[in-house]
Amino acid sequence: MLYYFLYPLHTVFSGFNVFRYITFRTIWAGLTALLICFFFGPWVIRKLAILQVGQYVRNDGPQTHLKKAGTPTMGGTLIIFSVVLSTLLWSDLSNYFVWIVLLVTVGFGGVGFVDDYLMQVKKQSKGLSARGKLGLQIVIALLAGILVYVNPDFNTCVTLPFLKNISPNLGWGYIFFAPLVIVGASNAVNLTDGLDGLAIGPVIVAAGTYMIFSYIAGHVEISGYLQVGYVAGGGEMTVFCGALAGAGLGFLWFNAYPAQIFMGDVGSLPLGAALGTVAVITKQEILLVLVGGLFVVEALSVIFQVGFFKATRGRRIFRMAPLHHHFELKGWPEPKVIVRFWIIAIMLALISMSTLKLR
Repeated sequence: MLYYFLYPLHTVFSGFNVFRYITFRTIWAGLTALLICFFFGPWVIRKLAILQVGQYVRNDGPQTHLKKAGTPTMGGTLIIFSVVLSTLLWSDLSNYFVWIVLLVTVGFGGVGFVDDYLMQVKKQSKGLSARGKLGLQIVIALLAGILVYVNPDFNTCVTLPFLKNISPNLGWGYIFFAPLVIVGASNAVNLTDGLDGLAIGPVIVAAGTYMIFSYIAGHVEISGYLQVGYVAGGGEMTVFCGALAGAGLGFLWFNAYPAQIFMGDVGSLPLGAALGTVAVITKQEILLVLVGGLFVVEALSVIFQVGFFKATRGRRIFRMAPLHHHFELKGWPEPKVIVRFWIIAIMLALISMSTLKLR
């Protein structure tokens, strides 16, 4: 919005020329989102406490979590508000991809909000049914896949890390591949959100990583030099990722151990979906498995645990799934689990960025 109104004034005052630069707008998008979270965070926490929107803690989980019962949740509303507003302020609103990623973010946020509302406000223990929640996610992600596919300038080839000369073209099958990436990322982040700041930290790291990928994908010369697929208009995803990282940092101020607020499904579902959508748009879909490797491992730990439990009639691989609970029950203090998982997320991000130079 600011770009749309202020950049044309560069013909009158040259200082407004800075609004043409994606790097400038990305920095300020991140700062704007961070400050929105920082200043509105205390008010949101008080409001949720007054409404008695408190975290429910299972009795069969780690006993140290029982003291968290009643902590305000649904803080993801603050994250989504910050990301959307900041993106609207600093991005080029004529860009097709900006509206797709905002559609997915708000749509998945709506699904998470309804689920949290039924559980936390209406006190329905299960919220949305698993089938209903997944169904809504698939519908939104499928719509995003169609919108991406019908863009005449979009390439339906899939980029394979380490194998830049091999790019299978999925054609119309990309419509179904994109939802797989988006929905998978959404639920992986959702499963990781179990400790104070555990999920938002890696989300910030992943957003920062895709901020770099987005800038490269949208730059003709750099993408050509690195042999990365050029995506016309994809550079605007840099601004969105900056807003996502900034909002994450602002939320972490209150979500850090011991947390004053939790994000809930209204936060974890859209954050993962947003990362998945950016990965699709920037043509770094498969690389999300590495960038978000921590989320993948957390999700797989649940899948393996459930599968092994059913196959062996009661035996378990881990003491508890998702994986972070396993380490808690082994005696690791919660802050140690969180920081060590953050370190792993950073290492995976660095490895993923190294693939830009690998042929």
